[in-house]
Amino acid sequence: MTDAIGNLRASDADREAVSERLRIAAGEGRITLDELDERLERTYAAKTYAELDALIDDLPRMPVGTALAASSDEPLVLRTGAGSITQAGQWTVPRRIVGECTWGNLKIDFTGATCPHREVQLNLTCGAGTITVIVPRGWAVVIDDITSGMGNMVNKVTSPPEPDRPVLRVNGRVGMGTIKLKHPRR
Repeated sequence: MTDAIGNLRASDADREAVSERLRIAAGEGRITLDELDERLERTYAAKTYAELDALIDDLPRMPVGTALAASSDEPLVLRTGAGSITQAGQWTVPRRIVGECTWGNLKIDFTGATCPHREVQLNLTCGAGTITVIVPRGWAVVIDDITSGMGNMVNKVTSPPEPDRPVLRVNGRVGMGTIKLKHPRR
């Protein structure tokens, strides 16, 4: 984190995001309960991003500002008309994602993402475009409700789910386009 950003004042939401990441780390066995207590105390006393960042530097994570999506109940909304949107790389998965594609392309790639939730709701609406969802091996996909007009829904997620890995619950609508769920290439 650059000094300019690190010296900015942290908000209550920033402190809450870091405390949630610490709780997840303790649940994963990355830090002990004593470390959790000590770090939580320092988290709620932190005034700047640099102080918060120092508390989670030794944990696999996203930058402090990015962690807010995981602690928020706000859905991630990805909406495109005739253009393209790609959500990929390192990002934190919220509990709910809304993807809407009219004519363009929408790609949601979970392979580099951090998912602190056991279940993620994925609501997809595809007109004449293409929505591609790339799911890591070991994650489960459950199709709850998909309706299709002239389009296609293709689920190529075939690897068996692993215990304690996220479950994607998918529902949505396909007009003339395609919704494709698949694993990353090897």
